[in-house]
Amino acid sequence: MRVAFVHDYLTQIGGAERVLLHMHALYPDAPIYTSLYDPKVSRGAFDGIDVRTTWLQRIPGARRNFRALLPLYPRAFEALDLRGFDLVLSSTTSFAKGVRVADGTLHVCYMNTPTRFLWYPQEYTMSVTPPLLRPFVRAVLPKMRGWDYAAGQRPHHIIANSKNVAERVRECYRRESDVIHCPVDIEMFAPDSATEDYYLVVARLLPYKRVQLAIEAAAMLGAKLVIVGTGPDERRLRRLAGPGVFFAGRVSDELRRRLYGRARAVIVPGVEDFGLVPLEAAASGRPTVAFFGGGSLETVVEGETGLFFREPTAAGLADALRKLPLEAFDPGRLAAHAARFSPDRFRARLRELLDRYLQ
Repeated sequence: MRVAFVHDYLTQIGGAERVLLHMHALYPDAPIYTSLYDPKVSRGAFDGIDVRTTWLQRIPGARRNFRALLPLYPRAFEALDLRGFDLVLSSTTSFAKGVRVADGTLHVCYMNTPTRFLWYPQEYTMSVTPPLLRPFVRAVLPKMRGWDYAAGQRPHHIIANSKNVAERVRECYRRESDVIHCPVDIEMFAPDSATEDYYLVVARLLPYKRVQLAIEAAAMLGAKLVIVGTGPDERRLRRLAGPGVFFAGRVSDELRRRLYGRARAVIVPGVEDFGLVPLEAAASGRPTVAFFGGGSLETVVEGETGLFFREPTAAGLADALRKLPLEAFDPGRLAAHAARFSPDRFRARLRELLDRYLQ
């Protein structure tokens, strides 16, 4: 059976890209089609894999400014030639689901979220759009949303990464989906014997991640905060941060493992589609303080693997951090919780669904 994968773009390495690699392990010889590919940013994660890009790759500066090319992605993905494949697996937060496949080819989409900036523009789009460009963005959004809805009808089957995303798929595309929770690289993490005096945030620095709440809550408590990640909101967040906040940027897997293992607790201040961070924290034996909403409701067990804060304010988060009883969280129980989301379980469930779809 000839299999191909399609992914939005490989210009950053985050949760969606790690999930793609776990999916690819089922069919290690399959090519990955994507709009843009930057091997330097992916730090070798896709070395040895047949990565095939669209014509966007030839545009000067495209890999660094991939967000500026948004109106071009629909045409680029529709132009991909996927003839000759029996199974196409798209992995997407935006455009990859819009590929066209030949008659007789099965298209299964693993959806991390419906396209956020199209369906929830006030939360995800306007906050990162320069004021001068906002009228243009408002003008093109309806047409792109129409394309995105049509693209959401193209996969024969949709697999959502959480119950939260399955509900969004129903809301945006009027479609039902199966659910397979994202896997966590549990073998990468382990509890550390030492605990240091800092809280940890691991996130792409975008406004909807609400990292500002963690910065403000840390200031209220006089606590140290380490932030792992980069993104368009970094400059603004640095201006807000006090001397107790350290921006670690993009870190190695080894440093990431150590930062998780030694943190007092991990903070997830935003509404996540699914959110691997609480599971990576649990695999490291550390509790999570997360906002009560989104995918965190499926990965954090209150009182067992962490605590929730209900009000999306710095004061609400600070109050939860004050109440966090660190001695009540058993590292073994936390690691056992994370093991429920292991890559082996993910791939077994994915293979089970694919076999059913193929039949």
